Amino acid sequence: MLEGLFQPMHLLVVLFIALLVFGPKKLPELGKGLGDGIRSFKDSMREKEQAAMKVEEEKAGEPLTRSAAE
Repeated sequence: MLEGLFQPMHLLVVLFIALLVFGPKKLPELGKGLGDGIRSFKDSMREKEQAAMKVEEEKAGEPLTRSAAE
């Protein structure tokens, strides 16, 4: 169903429409905001993973290494 969805030509069309809608001055700001949002999401996921590992260490009574947790 989603096999051919992200072909290069489709992405170019989407970028062209975004350029028409938002204009060339607004696109870098939108890209920066999207990048900041993704970075924030990754950081929060990393913090949540570290908190979960800490809870597991406390339950086991000994520090877990990253390879042992996987």
